[in-house]
Amino acid sequence: MKNKYILSFDAGTTSSRAIVFNSKGEACSIAQKEFAQIFPHNGWVEHDPYEIWSSQAAVAAEAITKIGINGTNVAAIGITNQRETTLVWNRATGEPLYNAIVWQDRRTAEYCDQLKTDGLLQTVRNKTGLIIDAYFSATKIKWILDNVEGARAQAERGELAFGTVDTWIVWQLTKGEVHVTDISNASRTMLFNIHTQEWDDDLLKLFDIPRSVLPEVKASSEIYGYTTTTIFASRVPISGIVGDQQAALFGQMCIEPGMVKNTYGTGCFILMNTGDKPVTSANNLVATVAWKQNGVTTYALEGSIFVGGAIVQWLRDGLKIISSSSEIEQLALQASDNGGVYFVPALTGLGAPYWDQYARGMIVGLSRGSTNAHIARAALEGIAYQTMDVVHAMTSDAGIGLKELRVDGGASRNNLLMQFQANVLGKTVIRPQTVETTALGAAYMAGLAVGYWGSVESIRKQWHVEAKFEPDTDFDIEKAEKNWADAVGRSRSWLKP
Repeated sequence: MKNKYILSFDAGTTSSRAIVFNSKGEACSIAQKEFAQIFPHNGWVEHDPYEIWSSQAAVAAEAITKIGINGTNVAAIGITNQRETTLVWNRATGEPLYNAIVWQDRRTAEYCDQLKTDGLLQTVRNKTGLIIDAYFSATKIKWILDNVEGARAQAERGELAFGTVDTWIVWQLTKGEVHVTDISNASRTMLFNIHTQEWDDDLLKLFDIPRSVLPEVKASSEIYGYTTTTIFASRVPISGIVGDQQAALFGQMCIEPGMVKNTYGTGCFILMNTGDKPVTSANNLVATVAWKQNGVTTYALEGSIFVGGAIVQWLRDGLKIISSSSEIEQLALQASDNGGVYFVPALTGLGAPYWDQYARGMIVGLSRGSTNAHIARAALEGIAYQTMDVVHAMTSDAGIGLKELRVDGGASRNNLLMQFQANVLGKTVIRPQTVETTALGAAYMAGLAVGYWGSVESIRKQWHVEAKFEPDTDFDIEKAEKNWADAVGRSRSWLKP
């Protein structure tokens, strides 16, 4: 493995990235390319499947070229991906039947309501650990089969393949030779039984989805196949697949029960390692598979926040009060506090612990003295408040008090946000030296499978702290929580029929 690297594909919601890591877990090269967000109707979010692949292939080639290496220098490829996003394609031609339906998409919300009305909430939860919601893949697959002409008949004939983004990328890398997903992604489809660790026949029947469309479920760390694309002259093993949030949990080395991380990406995703057993939530969180490595399955509690860093994109592209996302911190610092303004970033509904798909974004407390700076600050604070709500639910479910919060993702570089996060939690927030923990987690899984790293313990020694944020003892947590709860209450059920 001397002079070799791990190439990590980070297939995100708004961009494709590729990062080359060395044996010390250091990022040696990074390439990134944004791709189009498609909004056909209110609440619908789609991606072009070909653009997902072409952008990912392009950044992979760019990342390795930047440091003058080629496929012979790549020991393995790890893949981490936006989860739940759903693609269906023709097995023979590889042609997608429809655009990728993104995890944020709400088109099946009414159908999900009907399932709840029919009393199926507990049945689904008992098997999958999930709440019935348009967020997950099952209802998206059903929508494609029901609404694309000829799709259901093709599926019944075994001609179609379903995959989340990881599956699509592996299919492309192997030119259709390999149709797999890993257990962490499978656990997000609402079709996978997290107790038996198999696709569930009852759920397939409920959603009317033929088993033949499903990929084979593998561990998060094993060799699935080898590249056959022209990106690499040599055949490179593909040996790590893990959903983006579970990858970040592993990359943060939250490998013991009770450890918690938050990734501040397009959304925010808080995960707690719960060990070798799923924890049933009483507070609207979901139980999920974290990863399967070396024959052992690890579970997690998760709270998903639909709009995290995306609120900064909206301030840039929608409200146009900043010209680039990096300007948000300086604008927010122009105000010493939020000036009584609270911003609930429920642009696509509220995720955990509310799961209110009819909530919408709301800015309250505006006065004649309110400025762009107050709105910017309130938007950042809204990210931290949503995180606070999930952490409170999580510690209650697990019966474990929060010791510290490990943070990563793009917005974790925002010191104002991280300090405010520490304030509202009343706990230490820790940012590691490597905040590319999502891509790093996938790289670790890939490297472990091919012996690039000898053990998880050797990897653990690579995790180092870059910054700690201690809570301000003068911060009035009770007042802040009360005002935030009031603001959330006003945003809820806004679009309820």
